[in-house]
Amino acid sequence: MGFCCDLEVDVNGEETFLLDKKILITFSSKLSRLFSGLTRKAGTLKVILPDFPGGAEGFELIARFCYNNGRAEISPVNAVLLNCAACFMEMDQVCSGTPSLLHQTEKSLEEINSWTWSQLLVALKQCQDLLPAMNSSCLLQKILDSLVGRLALPSVVSPCTPSSSSGCSSFQLSSDSRSTDSVKNSWSRTTWWFEDLVFLNADLIDKVIKMMVSQKLDHVTLSRFLFYYQKSRFLIAGPAEKSKTTEVVVTLLSSLDRSSVSCKGLYDILRMALSLKVSKCCKNILESLIGSQLDQATLDNLLVPSPHGKGCIYYVNLVLRLLKSFLGGQFSSTQLKKVAALMDLYIAEVAPDSSLKPTKFVALVAALPDSARDSYDGIYQATDIYLEVHGGLSEEEKMTVCCALNYEKLSPEALRHLARNSKLPSRAAAKAVITSQQTKLKSLLPNTHPLKDFSYSASCYTIEGSKDKKGDLDQILLHVRKIELSTENERLRAHLQGMQWRVIELEKACKGMQTRMEHMMKSRLQARSLPKLCS
Repeated sequence: MGFCCDLEVDVNGEETFLLDKKILITFSSKLSRLFSGLTRKAGTLKVILPDFPGGAEGFELIARFCYNNGRAEISPVNAVLLNCAACFMEMDQVCSGTPSLLHQTEKSLEEINSWTWSQLLVALKQCQDLLPAMNSSCLLQKILDSLVGRLALPSVVSPCTPSSSSGCSSFQLSSDSRSTDSVKNSWSRTTWWFEDLVFLNADLIDKVIKMMVSQKLDHVTLSRFLFYYQKSRFLIAGPAEKSKTTEVVVTLLSSLDRSSVSCKGLYDILRMALSLKVSKCCKNILESLIGSQLDQATLDNLLVPSPHGKGCIYYVNLVLRLLKSFLGGQFSSTQLKKVAALMDLYIAEVAPDSSLKPTKFVALVAALPDSARDSYDGIYQATDIYLEVHGGLSEEEKMTVCCALNYEKLSPEALRHLARNSKLPSRAAAKAVITSQQTKLKSLLPNTHPLKDFSYSASCYTIEGSKDKKGDLDQILLHVRKIELSTENERLRAHLQGMQWRVIELEKACKGMQTRMEHMMKSRLQARSLPKLCS
């Protein structure tokens, strides 16, 4: 039987098909409804299908089905595409007792649980290629349910083996993914599926991981996959896709147990995110994740370069936000001391930065509570370096920097060095001397406290009526006052000697200037009084 070519179909501007209108409208309710009002019988009609799912390939499958009297070979390879195209063309009509294409594809998809892993992946890739047309279909959800359900099985292993790697290679080509030989050869029982799902876009990965979480899959495995997925996608993605991928991955990581998320992996994402245009919400979530594990960080993790145009070498504001996030959560004293030790290293590293403002330096030191540090020697060394680099600070600014120190937690060696340190304000040096003397006194009387405690103890002894003990305390108090007076006198004497030395130096300088001026005046007078030579 001959066929009439009275219908021209333009599919997505890719290809034009010349077909028999009568054959197509027999199976397609959409075309039948479209041509039902036409009275013209002659000539060729043209139909433009701008958003046909699957493009020319999908329409060709539809045409072959129609020309084959409603018969088609439906398999896992083409079931998704045929189903989506049949929905688009409304091919739900029964013709001469032959089931509609939509019915045939839906019946084939009922056997989805018997499909192989590779067939599921092929179908899933077709669904992704057919988006957003697949969004309104329940087929995508069926495929995802089957795929995640298999991964949720406790004894699931890779469907491929080294001997059957050739059978898996067919999907590698169809999914446009990179070679999986390096992963397949390891046959890890928990990570074998990682590279199989890398081809999925960020929206589908979001659906898949949320389903895996609901199926109680191991959070450590899921976090490892998300880090792997993000790195793999970055190899081929553009800036916009990188930003989208980062936002999805960070949001998914935040839904997992915090202890299952790698601290190093978070810092790797952070460094990449800083160069991308990701949302503020994404940055806040990422910093919260990192802050909760700050005790596991290393110095290299914190040494993040400052954004362009900020002036400082390192991103100090980021570290301050991470500290705030850490302190806002739950932590033990051991974790707090680990963070304090890390911060001492960080402060020593950023102290030589000439662009670091005093307020930022003090903020870094004061960010943690005083109980976090058993010793302030490291902070003092960093302060010494900072004041050496920032020699132009005023006395008040220097004193503000020094006020961040806890003198009572400085070692005797640090106190002695501080008292003689010319880079520090005199008030800081005096405080160091007083603290040193008080420390010596505490060592002599380990069960007592500073001067106020002595007075309190004396009153207690008076109440008890022990005159001998009160007399001993009076002598101790007198000795303390003598120590304080002698210390103050020594400081004043040193200050006066310094002033006298500076006066002497100024006098010497003035005399030298006067001598040079006199020589200059004499030389000028001699030059004017010389007679002119005759020619």
